[in-house]
Amino acid sequence: MEHIIRTTRADEWQKIKALRLAALRDPMASIAFLETYENASAQPDSHWQERARNNAEGISVVTFVAEGPDGEWAGSVTVLVEVPGQDTVFGRPTTVPQTHVVGVYVRPEHRGTGIAQELFRAAIDWAWAYPYAGGSGIERVRLYVHERNGRAEALYRSLGFERTGVTVPMEGDPSATEYELALWRPGQ
Repeated sequence: MEHIIRTTRADEWQKIKALRLAALRDPMASIAFLETYENASAQPDSHWQERARNNAEGISVVTFVAEGPDGEWAGSVTVLVEVPGQDTVFGRPTTVPQTHVVGVYVRPEHRGTGIAQELFRAAIDWAWAYPYAGGSGIERVRLYVHERNGRAEALYRSLGFERTGVTVPMEGDPSATEYELALWRPGQ
């Protein structure tokens, strides 16, 4: 593969913004992301700069990108750290140290090339290596997928993720369901 997988840097906020806005214009965006293009594009530069700084610190969130030889970003995956005693993305506290994968996006012209799998490998490796101070490390990597996003679920299952039985209503459309999928640390 000619792309390199790496974490983002604080000075790359404009590229982070551009890729996110491209993702939010995708035909599947309404079932893949909780944010809309209209809301994201209205954010001031300071929002994107702060987002880039937080990602670059790699403390509670990190973003991996697939960068081509020409510097173009073909896709990204973001990983949020969720630890016991803190509310998670959906407001429920977790009982295990885990990471939550969000913002999965690969540009259409790069789909089917293995970039998504490489981004996930980097994200999962990072999660397993995360130095969780409260115990033996991150126990699982989780994500949510919309009930109508079969292509994404097939990708996640090919990487070893399995449905946990937990579901949540889709934000903005409570008649739709999102399934939690998780990958447990090997040996657990």
